[in-house]
Amino acid sequence: MNTDQVRVAAVQFEPKQFEKKHNILELMRLVRQAASSGSKLIVTPEMGTTGYCWYTREEVAPYVETIPGPTTEQFAELAKEFETHIVVGLPEIDPATGLYYNSAVLIGPEGFIGKHRKTHSYISEPKWSAPGDLGHQVFETSIGRIALLICMDIHFIETARLVALAEADIICHISNWLAERTPAPYWISRAFENDCYLIESNRWGLERTVQFSGGSCVISPEGKIETVIDAGDGTEYAEIDLERARLRKRSPHGPLLDRRPDCYHELAQNSYLWNPLDFFGLYGYEPLPPGRKSRIAVGQFSPTNRFEDNLAKIESAIETSQAQGGADLFVFPELSLSGPFTSSENAQPISGPAVTALTGLAIRHRIYLAAGFVEQDDQNKRYNTLVLVGPEGLTGSYRKIHLNPSDKRWATAGNQWKTFDLPIGRIGLLIGYDAIFPESTRILALRGCDVVLCAGAQATPVPTPHAGSKIRQNYPIPTAADPYHWHHYRVRAGENNVYFAFSNPIDHEKGYFGLSGVFGPDTFSFPRREAIVNTKEGIAILEIDTTNLASGYPTNVVRRKDLVAMRQPLQYKGLL
Repeated sequence: MNTDQVRVAAVQFEPKQFEKKHNILELMRLVRQAASSGSKLIVTPEMGTTGYCWYTREEVAPYVETIPGPTTEQFAELAKEFETHIVVGLPEIDPATGLYYNSAVLIGPEGFIGKHRKTHSYISEPKWSAPGDLGHQVFETSIGRIALLICMDIHFIETARLVALAEADIICHISNWLAERTPAPYWISRAFENDCYLIESNRWGLERTVQFSGGSCVISPEGKIETVIDAGDGTEYAEIDLERARLRKRSPHGPLLDRRPDCYHELAQNSYLWNPLDFFGLYGYEPLPPGRKSRIAVGQFSPTNRFEDNLAKIESAIETSQAQGGADLFVFPELSLSGPFTSSENAQPISGPAVTALTGLAIRHRIYLAAGFVEQDDQNKRYNTLVLVGPEGLTGSYRKIHLNPSDKRWATAGNQWKTFDLPIGRIGLLIGYDAIFPESTRILALRGCDVVLCAGAQATPVPTPHAGSKIRQNYPIPTAADPYHWHHYRVRAGENNVYFAFSNPIDHEKGYFGLSGVFGPDTFSFPRREAIVNTKEGIAILEIDTTNLASGYPTNVVRRKDLVAMRQPLQYKGLL
């Protein structure tokens, strides 16, 4: 028997508010059913014992209890009987302080193992509970290393990253997720970028006018949905291979081993603790640009090793955009100016003919252009570089910080994040593999970027579709099929409240999937503010708005950055 093979179960359940006894009995029935089928890890929803939408601390008071306590003892009996592990969500009271918490508890055959208190509150928790104070722990069990996260926690790149760095095999994410189709793109990204299995247990149903989305599932470390429930109470099962996750973590390159903690110190800072209109520009240093309504375009083509041919494709894309109303800024794929590195013959200095010609295009068409090339400096070091040029000439450049295996054969890694203030807004630059690392876009957001330009050459992760959900949502939240439901760079935009412009080659032989796009800064704004190129050569253009310096406090989400402001950097030292 392979001890790394574990049968797991994701339970979906609609609790009834004010009926705690009923909820516990129903959850125990579902857990018993899952345990009887041989499941060794059974995950149930957030606040599954009580329901979620509480008005006040006083209203939830009759339903809180200690952990361990009466409810955990009942589930511990089941865990012992079936030699299984169970995750339960409930409102907890700390007897020492009288504070309430939205908590998850992990119970094993031996009883209570550990608990997690929700660290990143949704809008509802502050009505009755305190933010969690136990950090982000990983529990060693007989079936593997298990971490617990609760709903809103996973909106933040830092939480799942912390437990992955602590060598979690499985993230048990319990939630009361709402306002979009599920499985949610956030869930998939957290599994993929952290080489972890993610077991998602979400509630469904309607409570106090709030529609919950269901979609409980098991997600592989590759970001694949292994099994999923749409609507209704029920349980889905999967056989997971923990060695599969561990091998990915130990691979010569990947989103954990190729991290650059030496470049991540800003993750422990909180740029949005104060009004960003005051913070940026303090002492007269680097105030945010006024911003404006602008049009950003992404171009999608496969570069060759002749910069003259690539330059012609870039100019053709500019002319196509002009026929569609024009663009103020255009980003093209990684190494789109030089083509992939082959030898020192296609490496040039920034002052060389390729960048000079690109600058000429920008001046002639009065547009900002971002394109990549193989840079060679005066010390004969080579870099994978993205250059930004505009009507005024060369604006600046960025050298790729995270190098993939192909880059490592010829390139030196950069070590400086770069931002540039244009009339469009504050712009940050990334190249391809950089954007796989959630730390990269987060740091640019913390620096006040309105827009992140990512020149990519990505074969993974391939965006995946959604078949649609039977759960009805309030207009205009869609429930129908979506061919690009999980687009990793849509997640990057929303979690950082930035416009994210991703340009990718389309080359089926090399595996480049295209699907370049410009994604809006609000994940839950419908209809989505985005434009996608699909799977052929072409362009996509999106109108963006970075204005909002006239008011006393920003009302534009890209300037206000709600999710970035809600971070808890005191808990993030483990990322460095």
